[in-house]
This record gives sequence, structure tokens and C-alpha cells, in this order.
Amino acid sequence: MRFINKYLRNLAPYKVASHKIWDVSAPERQQILKLDWNEATIPPSPLVKERLQELVTQDDIYFLYPSTNNKKLMALLADYCALPEENVQYFASSDSLHEYLVRMFVGVGDPILILSPSYDNFRLTCESQGAQIFYHDYEPDFSFDGDGFRKTIEAMSPSLVYICTPNNPSGNVIEKEYIVDLLTSFPDTIFLIDEAYYEFYGHSMSNFVLIHQNLFVTRTFSKAFGLANFRAGYLISDAENIAQISKIRNPKNFTTFTQEAVIAVLSDVQHMQNYVKEVVQTRAYFATEMDKLALVKQVFPSQGNFLLIEFIDFDTKMIVFNALSDANIFVRNLMHNKLLTNTLRITIGTKAQMERVLKVIQSI
Repeated sequence: MRFINKYLRNLAPYKVASHKIWDVSAPERQQILKLDWNEATIPPSPLVKERLQELVTQDDIYFLYPSTNNKKLMALLADYCALPEENVQYFASSDSLHEYLVRMFVGVGDPILILSPSYDNFRLTCESQGAQIFYHDYEPDFSFDGDGFRKTIEAMSPSLVYICTPNNPSGNVIEKEYIVDLLTSFPDTIFLIDEAYYEFYGHSMSNFVLIHQNLFVTRTFSKAFGLANFRAGYLISDAENIAQISKIRNPKNFTTFTQEAVIAVLSDVQHMQNYVKEVVQTRAYFATEMDKLALVKQVFPSQGNFLLIEFIDFDTKMIVFNALSDANIFVRNLMHNKLLTNTLRITIGTKAQMERVLKVIQSI
């Protein structure tokens, strides 16, 4: 233990969801409905499979390092973001990107402010670097006290503020105008805006990177695009920020298979948009049906590909959680914040998939 980074010794790990799906055979996996990590619930664009089938026949794919500057990928990514290429860069997952950002901007003892409850892995990344974590909680109904949050920033002068919008796990959003006001009011504070669920909401802070150098927007291909297993994310920021973080970015970590998969989905954005449209429609349907149940206290409005559902008490929540698990349906039982005690977060898939979930819950 004496050789271990002292900030890791008592670090609370990020709690992963069930991965039973990888403990069974491929045919058995087809019986499992995995709704606990907000992955897509259908395959990505068929162009991905077509391209990978071509790649696996090329012998040099296996022993050569991947391209470290894929110009086609960069052009497609910049076009998708409607920004110059100098304002975007791809990384081997948004989690990896967060680690680079923390390495670059966060030092020992630096105060980090997280709008909470939110994606807990970012907390772990900061604490591993010796940062001090502070939280500003949403209200019990997950409404947002904008004046209170501003006062918290004024009082503590954080090095970095982390805001996930749409927020995971609640699904609510922080309005662009409010964030722009923070960027202007606190120019010496870094604002990291996690837009992992951007496609399901449709509004972004991306254009403001051309104005505010203290803005960093991170996104992923794991959700709407259906590439979770490929570990692909990207950063949108001021051109100088991109240039500086590229100094420590390891470009070899983004494999050829991942590069080609990303090129494929960006070449068929319509496939993603069709899936997003179905998820958004199904989200409304599922929320309405869950609201009818006596065991549900409330369904929080969401702009993500998931719903946070509060049950009447903890025991009821666990009955639902266990019943779904017994039916090979896995949802997220979040416990890292007191606001989540009686809640489950359920990823939204297709209507047919969510009808399967409803059938189990309605039978309780």
C-alpha cells in the first residue's frame, strides 16, 4: 500500500452495473434486456458491420498501429458539429477524455464543483488526482436553483465546474442562456459540459466554444450512435485548448476498428436520427404508463434516453428491481446520493422493448 498514490488509498470506486450479459452465450444474450447503462438497444448503422467485415480480412490491420490523424474522420466530425476542425478532437471514449482534461487542468487540492447527483465517474477521476470535490445538489424534485448555484461558485471559486446536461441520472437540462452567463461571469473557471445525451435533447453549447475559452464540451458515440463497445468520444472547445490537450493525448489509443466504425455512423446520421426519434416517442409513452401505477411516486421529466422513476418507498423499489432482474431485464439501482434512495433509472429502448418492461412491473 505504501507505493500507491495516496489519493487512491481510500478512493470510493465507481460502481458498475450488472454485466451478466457477458457471462452467457451469444444466443442467451438475446434474451437479456440491458437497460442499466444507457447504451443503445439496437445495433448501429449497418455500414459499421459492412466496414468491419472488410477490415478483418486485411492482415496488416492487426499488427500495425492505427492512423494517428484520420483526416476523413476529422472532416466528418467537424461537419457533424458544424465547427472548424481545429475546434474538435476525437478520443478513446469521453471517460478517457475526462481523464486527460483532469490531468491537464486539475492539481492537488484544487476545488472541483459538481452539480449533483450526476455521473459519478468524473468524481473518481478528479479525486484520483488529489482534487477536493464539492457538490451542489439539485432540489429534492430535481429542480435547479440557479441563484444558489451561482452563489456557490462565487463563494468557493472552483478550478472547474462539471455540469452534465441532459443530466444523468435525472434527465433534466440546464438552459444555454444560464451557462453562457456563468461563462461570462467566471472567465477564470473551467466549465466542463458533459453532453453525452445531446442527440436526445437537440440543444448544445458547442457554438459557444468560438466565444468562450473556458468552455469544454464532451460527447460520446456510446449512446445515440450505438458504439459503446468501441469506446469513442470527442471534445469540442477553443482551438488553443484543443492544441494544448493534443500534446498529452495518445492518438494510438483510437483503434482502426473504432475509427472506421465512427466514420460509418457519421456517414449514416439518418440511422441514428431514426433511432433517437423512436426513443423520444417511447420515452413519453413509457412515462405515461408508469405514472398510472400505484407503486410509482413520480416519473421525472427527461431529455435523455432514460427515465428516473421514484417509487413509493425503498422496499417497493427493490421489489421492482428484483422482479425485473428475474425476468432478465437489468436497470440501474443508483445509491450514491440521498435523492436517489427510492429511485431506479431505466434506459429507454424501442416501444416493443419497453412494453416488455411494463408487463413485468404491471404484474407486481
